[in-house]
Amino acid sequence: MRKTGDERLRAICDLSVATVREEAGRHEYDGTVQDLSPEGVEDGLKRLGGAVYTDPHDEAQAAAAENALCVTFGELAQHRANPIWHIKNLDLACYDRAYAPEEERREARLTHLAAWPDAVDAALRALDRVPAPIAAATLPAARGLAHYLHEAPDAARKAHARFVAHLEGAAEHGDPSAALGGTALTRMISSAEACEIDLDDLASQAEAERARVRALLRDACHRIDPHAPLPETMRHLLSDHPPASALVDEARAVTEEAVAWTSASGLVPYTDGECLVGEVPPSQPWEVATMTSAAPYEPDGPSWFRVNLPAPDAPEGEQDAWLSIFSYTTLPNIAVHEVAPGHFSHARALRHASTDVRRTLHSQAFTEGWAHYCEELAVEEGFRDHDARHAVGAYRDALWRVTRLATTIGLHTGTMTVAEAEHRFTEDAFLDGPAARTAAHRTLIDPVSGYCYTGGKLAIRQLRDQAEHRWGAAFTLRRFHTALLALGAPPLGLLPTVLDRG
Repeated sequence: MRKTGDERLRAICDLSVATVREEAGRHEYDGTVQDLSPEGVEDGLKRLGGAVYTDPHDEAQAAAAENALCVTFGELAQHRANPIWHIKNLDLACYDRAYAPEEERREARLTHLAAWPDAVDAALRALDRVPAPIAAATLPAARGLAHYLHEAPDAARKAHARFVAHLEGAAEHGDPSAALGGTALTRMISSAEACEIDLDDLASQAEAERARVRALLRDACHRIDPHAPLPETMRHLLSDHPPASALVDEARAVTEEAVAWTSASGLVPYTDGECLVGEVPPSQPWEVATMTSAAPYEPDGPSWFRVNLPAPDAPEGEQDAWLSIFSYTTLPNIAVHEVAPGHFSHARALRHASTDVRRTLHSQAFTEGWAHYCEELAVEEGFRDHDARHAVGAYRDALWRVTRLATTIGLHTGTMTVAEAEHRFTEDAFLDGPAARTAAHRTLIDPVSGYCYTGGKLAIRQLRDQAEHRWGAAFTLRRFHTALLALGAPPLGLLPTVLDRG
C-alpha cells in the first residue's frame, strides 16, 4: 500500500475515516473508528489546512474537501442530526473484500468491534438533534449492523443495543420535520462540489431533464409496443425479472457482457481487473446495488458488484416489487452503471491517478455522475442495441435519478412530505412498495446523494459539449474520457481543468 506523510491530507482523512478507508483503500485506518463526539469533531476541524499544493487543481480540490467538512460538521453539525455518519463509522463491511490476507482483515475487524463501545458513547453524546423521520429511516441500517456481532465481545453487543435504542427513542420523540432548509441544502451541495448552486435553477434543470428523458422513454417503449400506453408497457417489462435465487447469477452474466463490450468499445482508458458479483451487506439496506472496487492504495485484487436481494421474510408482493428493480429490462443498465464503463472502470482509472489528493479525495457527484452519464452513453454507443428493452431500462433509471433530485429539493426545503416523495417515485419512476419507500428514505438520509446523479451527469455532458467545441476535429470520446478520469474524481466546479489539460 502506498502511504503519504502529507499532514494536510491526513487531517482531511481523519474527518473522513470510513470513506477514505473504503473508497481510497487507506488501510492505515483499519480497526479505527472516527471520533464523532462533539469535541472530537471540533478538534478535527481545527486541524484542517496546511501547506499549499503546487498543482493548482490539487490545491483547489483539497480546499474544496476542507470547506465541505467545515460546512457539514461545523455549520450544519450533521454528526449531531444524522445517524448515518455513525452507522458508517461502525460498519464492518469494509473488511469483507480480499484486499489483504483474511487473518489480517479479521484482526482489523475485531479491533474495530472492540472500539464500538467508545464509538457508541460518542454517538450518544453527539446525536441530540435527530429528527424523527431521519431516525426512522436509518434504523434498518443500524439494526443491520448486528450481522457482524457473531464474533463480537459482549461489550460491543451491549453498545449496539444502546445505539439502536437511542435511535428508536429519536424516532418516537424527535422533531417531526427533517427538512434541512433551502439555505443549508444549498451550502451542503455547493461546498461539496466547489461551485455555487441555485436551488430554483436546479429545480428547473430537473424538470427539463425529466421532460427530456420521459420523451426518450416514451419513444423507446413505443418501439416495443406501439399501441400500449407507456405505464402499461413499463409495468409489463418491470414485472419480468429473475427470481431472488437467480439474481446474483443473472447479475454475473450481464457484468461479463458489460465488461467485454466496454473493453471492445475503447471508450475508457483502462479495462483490466477482476469484478466479482455478490449481495449487498445487511448494514446497507438503502442501497439497490453497489460497487466496492480495488482501491488506489491497495494491492490489485477483485472488485465486487453487489445487488440487494429482497428481505426473505417480506410478503411475496413486496419481494416481487423489490425484484422489479432488477428486471431483465433494467439489470443490464445497472451493470453499466456499477461496473463498466461506470464505477468499476472509473476505479481502474483511479488507481493510475498521479497525486495523493486525486487518489484519496473523491467527489460523490463526480463518481455517481460519471456512472449515470455512462448509462445514456452506452445506449448512444450501441450496447445491447439488439435488445430494445435496454434503452427503456436506461431511461427509466434516468427518471429515477431525476426524481431523486426533485424529491431531495422538496423534502429538504419542507415543500414535500415523505409520503409525497414515495408517490413521486411511483408515478414518475415506476417504483412500487419497498422500492419507492427506500428511494424516499435515501433522499431524506443523504441529500447530497440526491443531487449527485443527475447533477453530475448534466455537468459531464455540458463539459463534453465544451470539449467537442474547443478541440474540434481532435475531439474523440476516448480522449475526453481519458482526460476526465485522469483528474480522479474532482468536484464538479473543477471540471474545466479538463479543457486545458486534455
